[in-house]
Amino acid sequence: MALLNLRKRSAESKSLVPAYFTKFRWPRAKFLLIFLALASLPGANMPARAQSEALSEYQIKAGFLFNFTKFVAWPPEAFSDPTGPIVLGVVGNDQVASLLEETVLNKSVNGRAVIVKRLKEGQDLRSCHILFIGSSQERHSRQMLDNVKGASILTVGEATGFVQSGGVINFFIEDNKVRLELNLDAATRARVKISAKVIAVARLVTVSVAPVGRS
Repeated sequence: MALLNLRKRSAESKSLVPAYFTKFRWPRAKFLLIFLALASLPGANMPARAQSEALSEYQIKAGFLFNFTKFVAWPPEAFSDPTGPIVLGVVGNDQVASLLEETVLNKSVNGRAVIVKRLKEGQDLRSCHILFIGSSQERHSRQMLDNVKGASILTVGEATGFVQSGGVINFFIEDNKVRLELNLDAATRARVKISAKVIAVARLVTVSVAPVGRS
């Protein structure tokens, strides 16, 4: 399959585009964000053919999760000090956790180290800046979202109904592609500011809230 046609690019620059992008026929804004995500993944320097065969759903999700650290802003009080680390918490998906640990190794964002914490349901989840809840914890996700309510945490899931339950971002699969859905109201309540670059590639979800006093 031919590489995506990048107009007004030299032959040399075209050769730098990995072949796996041909799998994702997305508009330009989505293409650019996918590039930013995948460029940070373990194995990003592998030959294009190897990448196209090796990249998985979990690698793409790990790439997005790392790059959310670059496209999300937290209030100053979310950190213990001006140089405190950005904490990526993972519950219920060891594959994503392992990939993230490789991805963040020796990396920093805006002067802050990025660290990964493997957490379990029942532990203190409020020490994270990004909390990823895997699909294996779908039954407990609503409780975990309740537990972090009021904290400045970007909550990310991968199960149907996650953003409707109060999560901020959810991964879903459509046409064999990893896509995003986003609840901006939940982001506002969590006091996290999401870049327009992320908003541009997400499907926005509005959750109706019943008036007070009604069941």
